[in-house]
Amino acid sequence: MDKTRVNKFLSQSGFCSRREADKLITQGRVTVNNNSIDPGYKVAEEDIVKVDGEIIKNKIKNFTYIAFNKPKGIVCTTDTEREEKNIIDFINYKKRIFPIGRLDKLSEGLIFLTDDGDIVNRILRSRNNHEKEYLVTINKKITKPILKKLENGVPILNTRTRKCQTKYVNEYQFKIILTQGLNRQIRRMCEYFDYKVKKLERIRIININLDIPRGKWRYLKNDEIKYLKNL
Repeated sequence: MDKTRVNKFLSQSGFCSRREADKLITQGRVTVNNNSIDPGYKVAEEDIVKVDGEIIKNKIKNFTYIAFNKPKGIVCTTDTEREEKNIIDFINYKKRIFPIGRLDKLSEGLIFLTDDGDIVNRILRSRNNHEKEYLVTINKKITKPILKKLENGVPILNTRTRKCQTKYVNEYQFKIILTQGLNRQIRRMCEYFDYKVKKLERIRIININLDIPRGKWRYLKNDEIKYLKNL
């Protein structure tokens, strides 16, 4: 009988992404038939998988896909006990969902939430070069030569950022399109040239533009979901 890796089982069940599942397994919070397991463990159909003692059912037929306009100050975490201002409690959706990727606490704008763990991997795979577009507001006048330098890559976090696209908006704003997601990447890139980000808003992920008010959410449309699933 075919067996499935536990992290894939948990993502297919809609409990969390594979990456989050690996963390749960490492923390000893996942059991199979009441036994602790190691990462990479494979489960059969008849096995009983639990997280924190809760039995996880396999395969949710109707997945949920949400686009949310995150306000500043909300943290993209499912840890509702440790973080009071978390994205899960803020949305307060009727069933368990989790964010795809993250926006840091001070940033705002578009983020997806779902209970489909497999689509998370499609969107987050860095090698796929999926575009994310941001509107950046800074503390002093930007120049086009600086934007060109941003486009060519900036040395941060012991690496060099990938080449990207920018667009001048006005003296204090520009747009930037990234295909990677390093920690606080845009803020660090600007700091390298002695600019401070005053406001950072994500306005697009791949094919989906930000089109909802701050703090509100909507379901993804069928054509949007189809495009993401075909990535």
